[in-house]
Amino acid sequence: MFQTFDVKSTPQFGRERVSALRARFGTLGIDGFLIPRADEYQGEYVPASAERLSWLTGFTGSAGEVLVTEREAVVFVDGRYVTQVREQIDLDVFTPGDLIGEPPAKWLATHAKKGFRLGIDGWMHTVSQVARLEKALSALGGTLVFVTENPLDAIWSDRPAAPLGAVTIQPISAAGVESSEKIAKIAEDLAGKDIAAVVITDPSSVAWIFNIRGNDVPHTPHPLSRAIIYSDGKAEIFLDKRKTSLEVEAYLGELAKQWEPDAFVTRLTVLAKAGSRVLVDPDLAPSALVMLLTTQGAHVVNGDDPAKLGRAVKNIVELNGSAAAHVQDGVAVVEFLTWLDRQPAGSISEIGATKALEAARAKVGERMQNPLKDISFDTIAGAGDHAAIMHYRVTEESDRPIKAGEMFLIDSGAQYQNGTTDITRTIAIGAVPEEQKRFFTLALKGMIAISMARFPKGTRGCDLDPLARIALWKAGADFAHGTGHGVGSYLSVHEGPQRISRVSTQELLPGMILSNEPGYYRPGHFGIRIENLVYVRDLEPVEGGDQEMMSFETLTYVPIDSYLIVEDLLTREELRWLDAYHARTRELLLPLMEDEAARAWLIRATEPLSRS
Repeated sequence: MFQTFDVKSTPQFGRERVSALRARFGTLGIDGFLIPRADEYQGEYVPASAERLSWLTGFTGSAGEVLVTEREAVVFVDGRYVTQVREQIDLDVFTPGDLIGEPPAKWLATHAKKGFRLGIDGWMHTVSQVARLEKALSALGGTLVFVTENPLDAIWSDRPAAPLGAVTIQPISAAGVESSEKIAKIAEDLAGKDIAAVVITDPSSVAWIFNIRGNDVPHTPHPLSRAIIYSDGKAEIFLDKRKTSLEVEAYLGELAKQWEPDAFVTRLTVLAKAGSRVLVDPDLAPSALVMLLTTQGAHVVNGDDPAKLGRAVKNIVELNGSAAAHVQDGVAVVEFLTWLDRQPAGSISEIGATKALEAARAKVGERMQNPLKDISFDTIAGAGDHAAIMHYRVTEESDRPIKAGEMFLIDSGAQYQNGTTDITRTIAIGAVPEEQKRFFTLALKGMIAISMARFPKGTRGCDLDPLARIALWKAGADFAHGTGHGVGSYLSVHEGPQRISRVSTQELLPGMILSNEPGYYRPGHFGIRIENLVYVRDLEPVEGGDQEMMSFETLTYVPIDSYLIVEDLLTREELRWLDAYHARTRELLLPLMEDEAARAWLIRATEPLSRS
């Protein structure tokens, strides 16, 4: 399996580990130390060797930071993890904090003493993050201390080795554009702006530019690597040769000079000493990198990673590949749901369901000759009150049966060479209370609203976010996560810069893939989320209108549990959308279903609703 169910949280060691960290403050000349979830590549998913936040605190979520001072230790998390963090940390040692409302910079401004000296590892924080910290400390007369060696690594005696996942070539049949063409375009843009080079620090950007994939971090198929691309078209990639076969080295050799990762600083120094103008993305690049460039003589130009929009806006080959991957994935999910529906209530546990879904994906992938490469994140399989934990991860310790009379939320995804999937379905196990059906339908109204949206050029994610919430708002409810995130092409399941959220100011562009996933969560009782992936369609006329509008095209096709829908809460337009969605689901999936029971289940699950 691509997922394990081991208990990874170790809050029992929090006190001694925090004490060991504090014992080093005097030698370092600091009053506190800030540890992010990210590694030196600034990734959301990190290898075991970089799980510093989890090792220190016990918190295993995919976003967060911990600030340890002489007297306090605050674990900052966003709304997805409010419940989880309290269950995973020692509350006698750590205090939960608000990563969105009062992140570390704001916390320091109101809680830290005058002259506070904050220690950080400059390779773990971006330029933008450091700027916010420096501003907050300046108001206190404090200072930011860049440590030369991470003190957490010094006390982590059993730290795992760095990963050496094999690198593969992403074929043109899946990538759509040759790497040489991407490099040439970046070089041309640099030359036009009189910039000598750009430093690519995001491994997903490196993977996309060079059309390679890797296996260094869980569920995200990029190799941990960096690159420098020059305005004359030359390129350098910093990638451990223990990860690359002779075939891959020969392929890369046609595109760039391959260096070992420890040559990165040396090559940056050479670039800087030439007095070059160097492009760096302040939202992605570690602060230590920029400090090195500036102190050695480079002129740093702040700007977007040139691959950021390139990989966010999928080409036609990537879009077609994603559509095919989603149809295949839909077949697998339907076969799983058919199996689950036939099991007696209470006979299957959350782990059992997770294993069955991965097995269905593997089986269908083999049958359709498009193998399951990995899952795109650890499956969230929560029954009853566990579903209220937005990013619940089932373990051998927390596993429990899926019982009659409750809802089961399963949020999962897959990595195929032609696309990345992410789908959530909430299903009833037997009869459930009417109140739960009501909230399910309110969340569904939000999902349908996004699906049917028409919007002009220039629309941002924050402009559309209220559409997913208005039905819940009218009922005095909401959900504490974004409505949608960007999704890569056989890359990260969480890809920027596109999002649908309150804070997303990125313009939505044709070809961008996003999730559409409103929900509702009542801690200790139940949770609901309904998620499809969509992509932005190009401008199209609207009958009777005088402006061209963009819209979303749905990628995910799997039935939505009709039992949980309160039809009277849906408008006729919403009902028509739902019936059309189910008709299209049947049309796409039924010809690919081999199991008669699954075919029969799919037909029943896609029957039109009565009032439409």
